[in-house]
Amino acid sequence: MIRMTLDEIAAVTGGRLVNADPAATVTGPVEYDSRALLPGGLFVAFAGEKVDGHDYAATAVEAGAAAVLGSRDTGQPGIVVAEPLEALAKLAHVAVGRLPELTVVGLTGSSGKTTTKDYIGQLLARLGPTVAPAGSLNNELGFPYTVLKATTGTRFLVLEMGARGIGHIAHLTGIAAPRIGVVLNIGAAHIGEFGSVEGTARAKGELVESLPAEGLAVLNADDPLVAAMASRTQARVVRVGESAQAGVRATDVTLDERGRAAYTLVTPAGSAPVRLAVTGRHQVGNTLAAAAVALEAGMPVADVAAALGEVGIVSSRRMDVFDRPDGVTVIDDSYNANPSSTAAALRALAALGEGRRTIAVLGYMAELGEYETSGHQDVGRLAAELGVDRLVAVAQAAPVLDGAASIPEWKGEPIAAADQAAAIAAVTGDLRPGDVVLVKGSRYRTWEVADALRADAAAEEVSP
Repeated sequence: MIRMTLDEIAAVTGGRLVNADPAATVTGPVEYDSRALLPGGLFVAFAGEKVDGHDYAATAVEAGAAAVLGSRDTGQPGIVVAEPLEALAKLAHVAVGRLPELTVVGLTGSSGKTTTKDYIGQLLARLGPTVAPAGSLNNELGFPYTVLKATTGTRFLVLEMGARGIGHIAHLTGIAAPRIGVVLNIGAAHIGEFGSVEGTARAKGELVESLPAEGLAVLNADDPLVAAMASRTQARVVRVGESAQAGVRATDVTLDERGRAAYTLVTPAGSAPVRLAVTGRHQVGNTLAAAAVALEAGMPVADVAAALGEVGIVSSRRMDVFDRPDGVTVIDDSYNANPSSTAAALRALAALGEGRRTIAVLGYMAELGEYETSGHQDVGRLAAELGVDRLVAVAQAAPVLDGAASIPEWKGEPIAAADQAAAIAAVTGDLRPGDVVLVKGSRYRTWEVADALRADAAAEEVSP
């Protein structure tokens, strides 16, 4: 965070100073976890259902916090506000406004946001100090928290934007307005909230509507709902994808034995070969979006292509591929799931597992509303069409198996696992060298299966 006095912060947030010197200055980062505080930082206390951050105010000050921003007087140097989350947003808005040299990049989409944010961050870091923290900090808390990571030395700020309804992204862009906006895709994620993919598109398009005339909208030419957003922005538009209409596109796409793509990056400034080190054909689209941002920031085409070949996994449980000592390959994509991202993961499993036995452990996909059953059935059908050898559906994901059963040609093994323990037993019971296992779920502890596979691998490495 930029340096600000407590008096300034109180004025910005509409708060009241208590037990504090108005001239005292916040020189460190803003944190809502007292364990992460650094000297000179600002501790934001939220009164949650299970944990009240105000109870940790003294601990935060002892750790070096300059003050506590909260909704009540804790007896510590602080600023009392009506609503800490709103105060955080106001503070972030003012702070980013004092960084005129900063380039703000915002991105959204139904799937791939965090991974693409990580790729953009890795590319831009080659050009200057960049803030693009790991994880999905894309909501009304994580977004301003990320904004406040920027300092006077930051050149690029990469912000992921999530939405669960109309107006959510508009709210985020009101906190920090991007100059570059990226829309990846429109799918069925959160369709229960939006009601339709068209409703999702209306919400996601709020990002490009916020861009200034001198800004840039990076739109997926291969997704008609995204491509149509060109009419909703005053900014310049660059389309990315494999379509001939894309200004930044991939041609001659191939996959190697690890499911890693290679392609020719074609841009108005020239072409260059790209060979990715990350698994999944869907990474082509993600890396093209990152390429468009890097090109806009001034990186030469050859440098972009070389950098794309070196980007890797930053945020955990997202297409994290590892090999166990026993020859089993695991794809840990267990952080979250929706029909689109699960389809991409299944295709990656099929590509990496060609000629090998493939096992997919699929957990429940949340927030699908009336599409919950059909959404699960769709991915089950795709798994069967791709020839997945063993399909494990965990708990509420059982309709996945109904979808697979609707494909008469499928000869795979369906397993309904009542819980994570049953899924672990189903997977680990007879693993063989060469097997490829995908673990995919929507934050319903499906990652416990991936963790069990990692633990098995660690045990094998240390066994005599």
